[in-house]
Amino acid sequence: MKLIYNIKEYAKMLLPDAYYRRRMADLLAKVQQRPDWEYIQDRVNYYIKLKDFVPLPAETLQEHHGHYYVFLDKLKQFKLHTFHSAYYFDLMQVARAFSPDVKIGYVPGDVYFTPPFPALVKSRRLQEDNQNSVLLKLDSYRHFRFVNDNKSFTEKRDRAIFRGKIRLSRQRRQFMEMYFGSRICNCGIVEQIKEHPGWTTPRVSIKEHLNYKFIMSLEGNDVATNLKWVMSSNSIAVMPRPTCETWFMEGRLIPDYHYIAIKDDLSDLEERLNYYIDHPDEAQKIINHAHEYVEQFRDEEREQIISLLVMEQYLMLTR
Repeated sequence: MKLIYNIKEYAKMLLPDAYYRRRMADLLAKVQQRPDWEYIQDRVNYYIKLKDFVPLPAETLQEHHGHYYVFLDKLKQFKLHTFHSAYYFDLMQVARAFSPDVKIGYVPGDVYFTPPFPALVKSRRLQEDNQNSVLLKLDSYRHFRFVNDNKSFTEKRDRAIFRGKIRLSRQRRQFMEMYFGSRICNCGIVEQIKEHPGWTTPRVSIKEHLNYKFIMSLEGNDVATNLKWVMSSNSIAVMPRPTCETWFMEGRLIPDYHYIAIKDDLSDLEERLNYYIDHPDEAQKIINHAHEYVEQFRDEEREQIISLLVMEQYLMLTR
């Protein structure tokens, strides 16, 4: 699957920049006449909170920091080999509609902080002073995957499942300490942790995850990568309130309406799951609401329009 994705993305790079500019002109020519124009404006304003002109710093910067990269330079200086290829492909699908000589701030990767200058990011903190974090739909192959789930909630196992890596996540480590080997959750990590070798368990496919009524969506370096596909399934995402968000607008998710909310200290997990096991009608309502939320991201043309408008507004306000 990833190989096919890469081949398609490499093929797109053979198209001339003029194609992307013409495509943008065609998409935006009548955008204000669309019946969903107000919705589009709302999404754009959500992703970019800058309201006034904020010039980028005069210096240039290209620094690698492990799981993220700091780039402050002309667009044409960001190359395929600069950082992970997915971040290059997703940026260029939008940016090639604009001049390659424009200067941008770009912080691809897992970002759990607010940059000191306006920058395009995949994820941002859910806090008031996050205006410098401008969201784009980045690393989309990994994050924006949806599923077709043919198994109903009532047919699934009365347990939760968690698989993932600990990485920098205090939340995931705490969860493993509390629930590894428990009756209520099949949990394990897919990496080696020296101090907890017993936590390492085999990977489990998405299809196998869907045999469980509840799927843990715990934040890692930033957001929970699996949240999007879990919310498109007939299982229910279970998590504390998110602390950061992506293009998926996790900040707009409503606890116990789109997902099952548990306390930050994770202590009420069993109580919350047992409640929805005993109240399947209420569980089904959460699944229905999650499906409704996911549906807004399935219109590919509209997603591209929103991305172009975010980029256009970002460039106008920073140069």
